[in-house]
Amino acid sequence: MRKFITIAMLLIVLVLGILFWWRYYFPFGERGVKAGELNFVVKKGFVFKTWEGRLIQAGYRSQVPGSVQSNEFEFSIIDVALAERLRLASGKNVELSYTEYLGALPWRGNSKFIVDSIISIREFGPQPNSVAPY
Repeated sequence: MRKFITIAMLLIVLVLGILFWWRYYFPFGERGVKAGELNFVVKKGFVFKTWEGRLIQAGYRSQVPGSVQSNEFEFSIIDVALAERLRLASGKNVELSYTEYLGALPWRGNSKFIVDSIISIREFGPQPNSVAPY
């Protein structure tokens, strides 16, 4: 009977470990891209200091007809060098590549969206070699 309980407990621990890995470490969506104006990037938290940011996307949508709501993409950043580059690009138009997980971990960030690279950073307004339409 003792051997059965030991095997059952090991199986339960193994199944719980696999479920934890699937929920928090298995990428649900890989290599997604979001573009918009970078609102802010900040390092915050009480115990786990993580980099968090918000991107405001162009266009408006709303669940309620007749009302306006802006599209905001909240994300976390693991790489400190990437977070510093984004922090200095606040207010610029950026394209970010991200990975989506099913759940957030406190030491990884507050969001289930983790930005892993910057595709482009552009200033708003006319570009240097662009011709203005008349």
